Amino acid sequence: MTLGPTRAEPSPPPPDLPVFEVAIRPPDLSPYLAGNTGVPGFTTLDSGRAGPHVVAVSLIHGNEIAPAIVLAELLEQGFRPARGRLTLGFANLAAFALFDPACPLASRFVEEDMNRVWDDFTLFGMRRSVELERAREIKPIIDAADMLLDMHTMLWPSEPLLLCGAGPRGRALGREVATPGLLVADSGHAGGKRLIDYGRFTETAPQGAACLLVEAGPHWRPEAVAQSRATLRALLRHAGMAEAPPPPAPPRFAEVVRLVTARTNRFVFTRAFRGGEIIPRAGTLIAHDGDEEIRTPEDDLIMIMPSLKVGYGHTAVRLARLARD
Repeated sequence: MTLGPTRAEPSPPPPDLPVFEVAIRPPDLSPYLAGNTGVPGFTTLDSGRAGPHVVAVSLIHGNEIAPAIVLAELLEQGFRPARGRLTLGFANLAAFALFDPACPLASRFVEEDMNRVWDDFTLFGMRRSVELERAREIKPIIDAADMLLDMHTMLWPSEPLLLCGAGPRGRALGREVATPGLLVADSGHAGGKRLIDYGRFTETAPQGAACLLVEAGPHWRPEAVAQSRATLRALLRHAGMAEAPPPPAPPRFAEVVRLVTARTNRFVFTRAFRGGEIIPRAGTLIAHDGDEEIRTPEDDLIMIMPSLKVGYGHTAVRLARLARD
């Protein structure tokens, strides 16, 4: 019998969410479930030539189907990298199997968020869940990557962005990929470590593996498919695996200066902020968390992925400082 989490878990987000249209069809992954790596859902495409090992992972959240469409496209097309090895993976297959366009929010995960379990204490601990067992199963592939792209989409309105985590190598890789055109350095969530925060990607040594997380746009929209495709192609260009046009300009870079985590179930923004919006004045009231006022600590802070309906223990927004040219 699967054991549930033993640690205190954040409460789920509030149920009073708007209805979201699903404008894309989930991909048929049945031809790719077996894979060829010994890990179901993961397929390695080997060029037979020396080069890096690039890993692209979709479906860490089972309802974020746009990146999975892009990976399935490459497999269907018989893509082969010009050098090195490319591994394409569908992570949370159990949650994806539950995806229902009539209720698309319900299949983000089965038991817990798979993007909050990537620390050694959790991975090597005794606790069990559907997502944690799957993370342990795919860990050897993650450990073999030279460059990894973790592919996601967003629930609330926001411009697409790249997250490079806290390590210098992720930041350097993000400047090379440069699409989407906003690159954000942050240190993650209070609720647990993301794949991008996994130790081998965040160590400070100048050499080693690097990871990026792309938030490609709104869940279930064609533009998220297009951005997922563009970001993956940009990474393959950088790795010397495929031809693609270079980025038109270096990305804007922003570093998170405050992570706002809801401390009550009465967190509410003062208005419907959009991700990428810049708040010009320090001290601007942006939210109430119960009786606490949430105000911007500096001038000209950019709102990173505000979650307009958020429950206790979940990230409400990240406030980031844009680098000055």
